[in-house]
Amino acid sequence: MVQRASSLSVQPARPEEFGDIAELTVRVYADGGLAPPDYAAELADVAGRAARADLLVVRDGDDHVVGSVALVLSGDFGEVTRSEDEAAFRMLVVDPSQRGRGLGELLVTTCTDLARAAGKRRMVLSTGPEMTAAHRLYERLGFRRLPERDWSPVPGIELMVYALDL
Repeated sequence: MVQRASSLSVQPARPEEFGDIAELTVRVYADGGLAPPDYAAELADVAGRAARADLLVVRDGDDHVVGSVALVLSGDFGEVTRSEDEAAFRMLVVDPSQRGRGLGELLVTTCTDLARAAGKRRMVLSTGPEMTAAHRLYERLGFRRLPERDWSPVPGIELMVYALDL
């Protein structure tokens, strides 16, 4: 599976890239104020994520990781999925220096294409209320809010749920 947009490609992550993915994810989420500091260890656990999801990356023309996402087609890592016909994605991240180039959209549409190919009928995701740029992307791609499925993984953290029928 390879999706391309100009000189960018989305492919499965390689184990030797896990350190770069961890650094990027922590930098964007924890250092960017999108996740509490005590969540940094989970953000950095790329090997754990790869064991429970399909870890995808977008690489630039020099083969450097500039974005990543964990696609959940089965199992419990989706947390927000409620049935076998739902897929989820988690920890979508794009290098801040690469924003505005369509990488987030490329990662999301790759996830939805793969979920559709796997026979899933809906893509769901959780997002924090402060992630307004991500909300705009999801809504532009046809995702809709499911406020009845909003949830809290730990006290003080409230997550919003979006869904797209595939």
